[in-house]
Amino acid sequence: MTEQKQEEIFNCWLHKHKALLFKVVRTYAFSPKDHDDLFQEIAIQVWRSIPNFREESAVTTWLYRVSLNTAIKWTRKETKHQNGHSSFEDLDHLLYEKETSNDPRLDWLYKQISKLDKVDRSITLLMLDGFSYKEISNILGLTVSNIGVKIHRIKKHLTSLSEEFEHHEI
Repeated sequence: MTEQKQEEIFNCWLHKHKALLFKVVRTYAFSPKDHDDLFQEIAIQVWRSIPNFREESAVTTWLYRVSLNTAIKWTRKETKHQNGHSSFEDLDHLLYEKETSNDPRLDWLYKQISKLDKVDRSITLLMLDGFSYKEISNILGLTVSNIGVKIHRIKKHLTSLSEEFEHHEI
């Protein structure tokens, strides 16, 4: 593959699937600085991985696999690097008003998803995007039955939390 072809593919995928990448970034990074860092890491990894794409799955499935694996690795590295300490730069977001959507239910859902463990976060994102259990299994490298069990538990957990949210917020 020539570098020009790789660049065409990269630009096309970035243009078409930017929302998918931002969804992963928003789920794993919480400050504007971290959003930028994680997006850059994912973009670099997508660029590097393009020659390895064998077209055995849909582009979105493959992009999810690359971006989720990169986000999980980035989260692990950042947690280890910070070792419980935050720099003042990392706290900048506390000084600014947080961007919120017009729908408080959507903000609530993203907040609850961000509290799940890394794998459950990934499963939830894929489930919300309509991927089948088999596709989620292929992306995350877990068995289909394990995906089914985890989805059942995640739904049960989020349902119980939403009942509290509705009771207190609406």
